[in-house]
Amino acid sequence: MKIGNLTINTYASLAPLAGVADRAFREICAQFGAAAFTSEMVSAKGIVYGDRKSAELMVLSERERPAGIQLFGNDPADFDKAVRFAMRFSPDFIDINMGCPAPKVTKNGAGSSLLKDAALCGRITAAAVKASDVPVTVKIRKGWDNTRITAAQVAKQCEENGAAAVTVHGRTREQMYAPPVDMDIIRAVKTALRIPVIGNGDVTDGQSAAEMYKYTNCDLIAVGRGALGRPWVFAQINAYMTGVPWSEPDIRTKMDVMLAHAAKICAYKGERIGMNEARKHAIWYTKGLRGKAELRRRMSEITSLAELQAVAREIISQNT
Repeated sequence: MKIGNLTINTYASLAPLAGVADRAFREICAQFGAAAFTSEMVSAKGIVYGDRKSAELMVLSERERPAGIQLFGNDPADFDKAVRFAMRFSPDFIDINMGCPAPKVTKNGAGSSLLKDAALCGRITAAAVKASDVPVTVKIRKGWDNTRITAAQVAKQCEENGAAAVTVHGRTREQMYAPPVDMDIIRAVKTALRIPVIGNGDVTDGQSAAEMYKYTNCDLIAVGRGALGRPWVFAQINAYMTGVPWSEPDIRTKMDVMLAHAAKICAYKGERIGMNEARKHAIWYTKGLRGKAELRRRMSEITSLAELQAVAREIISQNT
């Protein structure tokens, strides 16, 4: 698939996930064949005001390419300045978040709150495109609620103002992450646009990826929650789509991946902060194992890599 002059190969990209899809997780997913990567959400206004944390979120490595920086906000002028600043980090594309359902984002008129104003979405897109040296993409939802299904209208405004691709999550802001994703809206947006459309929502394995491709005719899939504790889902999807046999990793391999992931987080953020963040990943990696309630408790209290390694050894011995 081509986004502007950028070519993206294979079948599934990693969706941007605030507080989750940091550099460490993106690099782990890259090892399993994810097609593209997007940073965690970065505040356009935060960049304008020189927020150091916002700048740190934009760091991209060569292990995670092609990679983009995702910005959120509600002021076209902020996007003009933020995109120009983001170019310093050599992104392969810029992504605009118009889909985040979190109250702390929507109450300030950003994220999925923008879906209530298609014209503003167009102006923001135009400002980003003008300031960017790379393709600009947009992430949207089905709409704000079931009385305001605006995905096709917003997507068309974004396309007309220079967006190179649109990602559609098939739920409204009101629905958050339930009920099941509405693939009809993704198909409708795909029919309405000339630019590539990326489908997002409820893809958890090769079969669900193939079903979304077939039903919506989308150009790429973005996997978010389906990759939590399962970064190998990208290898599974790629294998399924190409007819190559694939087997679920054994418990030893899963624990090795978990430990490598935690080590990366600590390498980039220090062990104290890193292990605080690694806890949620450890819980996801061990989901479904015997004694999951006790495992969840233990994982939530871990403070060092050594502790995590000890628990991993126990899990391997109990499940082999």
